[in-house]
Amino acid sequence: MLSSIIDYVEELKDQFVPYVAKAEDDVEDSNDADEDEDEDDEDDEDEDEAKDQYDELKEECLNTEKGKELHHHYLECAERVQKQKEQPGYEDLEHKEDCVEEFFHLQHYLDSCAAPRLFSKLK
Repeated sequence: MLSSIIDYVEELKDQFVPYVAKAEDDVEDSNDADEDEDEDDEDDEDEDEAKDQYDELKEECLNTEKGKELHHHYLECAERVQKQKEQPGYEDLEHKEDCVEEFFHLQHYLDSCAAPRLFSKLK
């Protein structure tokens, strides 16, 4: 009976504990490392070529007159908040200004400007 319990526990262990393979010799690994470096170089080239078209469209929208205006308002707010943080007693203020509203206005404009043109550029 004891042997059957041990066998049962061994079966449970085999089911739940992952198998671990031993590493191969280092001699073969050095050749594989050179091949891996070549593959990594190819991957880097692909990453350089592939740019997110949505980000490019949003950048174009940011350079429009309305985009520049909204971005300017956001930057002014961020500067105002930064100056306010430097003032003594900032931590004790009940109402602390943030730029969430300006940020969302800017992002909403960029999304609404870029999204309709996105699918025509996707390949």
